Amino acid sequence: MIGVRRGGLRSRVALAFGLGALLVSATFAASTYEIARGYLLSQREATVRHHVFADARLVAARLSTTGTRVSDVLVSIDPSAGGALVVHRGDRWFSSSLDVGRDKVPGMLQHDVETGSPSIIRVRVNGEPSVVMGLPLPAPPPTARAYLYEVVSLSELQGTLRVLSTVLAFGAVLTALGGAGLGWWASARVVRPLNHVAGAAAQIAGGQLNTRLAPTTDRDLATIVGSFNSMVDSLQQRIERDTRFVGDVSHELRSPLTTLVASVDVLSGRAEELPPRARTALGLVTAELARFRRLLDNLLELARADAGLDSGSGEPVSLHDLLAHTLTGSGRPVSLLDGDREPVVRGDKSRLERAFVNLLDNADRHGGGVRGVTVRQNGDEALVLVDDTGPGVPAADRERIFERFATGRTARGSSSGTGLGLALVAETIGAHGGAVWCTDRAGGGARFVVSLPREES
Repeated sequence: MIGVRRGGLRSRVALAFGLGALLVSATFAASTYEIARGYLLSQREATVRHHVFADARLVAARLSTTGTRVSDVLVSIDPSAGGALVVHRGDRWFSSSLDVGRDKVPGMLQHDVETGSPSIIRVRVNGEPSVVMGLPLPAPPPTARAYLYEVVSLSELQGTLRVLSTVLAFGAVLTALGGAGLGWWASARVVRPLNHVAGAAAQIAGGQLNTRLAPTTDRDLATIVGSFNSMVDSLQQRIERDTRFVGDVSHELRSPLTTLVASVDVLSGRAEELPPRARTALGLVTAELARFRRLLDNLLELARADAGLDSGSGEPVSLHDLLAHTLTGSGRPVSLLDGDREPVVRGDKSRLERAFVNLLDNADRHGGGVRGVTVRQNGDEALVLVDDTGPGVPAADRERIFERFATGRTARGSSSGTGLGLALVAETIGAHGGAVWCTDRAGGGARFVVSLPREES
């Protein structure tokens, strides 16, 4: 189980670009800093070494004068490297600064210098990075050996390196942000064809089978575009073929059905002359012929809807007046109708009337009869509530009952329907930009809700 929701494709691509840019820029910044730091330190040490040798020659020259004191020499000399001078002569230590003395000279450096080897070392003196260099001073015998140490602060160089590191870090962050921006832009370019495919697929799923992807000169996308359009062509041809087949079959069945209905009507006119068993059989045939006729009408209507023959924009229709006419025309009392009189929708009046007749017939056939029809307004939507007095629809069946040929258990136990009435309702309402669903009615029974876009009056 994934606990953290993953970001979208564009976010992941932008993040990958940003992290890649950050890795490259950070590596470059670190390498640049280390190279610059090593170069500047080596240059600084070379400068210090040059100045210390010059200072050593000057100190040695002045100490060669008889009676010259070391402290006087150190006070009179301004170190070339800008540091502090420390002289070890005999068993005494002298310094040109009160802050720097024997304790600031590392013992390892003293050992190397006293063995006759000039040495330089980087240490921290008084909390600041510094470089200390020492070398023995030339002195003619029997003069006591003397050693010169110069302590030079590297704080200025450290400040320069700090500025450099800040600039490099800031550059790395800017590069990472630039990489993320580049990734976001590049991913948009990559995802754009996918969005076109998704949009075309959504239009096709909505019934616009003539939708195709525009031709492209991109060699990488040409195969996808061609395959997608070929697939849609095949799908459209198959749907149109199936739709024509259903429509042709339904139409061809009308003639024999009409003949059968006429014959049964003739027999029904003389039903009193028939034996009881024949009258029973005639009643069953009459009921089945009526059911067969409804089935053919619904099949023809669905075939027209699938073929897109009823896709006109329609006209403004008053829902209250339409439902009143529907109730009257189907032999039901107008007193069942209640609610707002204002909602107006745009659509095909005859198709909407057939859809509401199917809802009313469904309530009578499977729901114990129509209890009430209510019209309401809900923002930009107009709602029609059809309530029945039946046992209601189980939650597991509330979506399936709108599928084609959903009879038997999904039709609340009745087998007298065609299984196409509610499917036709869903097709018709969907073609008008609305939706239909089933829920429970307060107090028992089922409630079918039809939502249609409301027309501004």
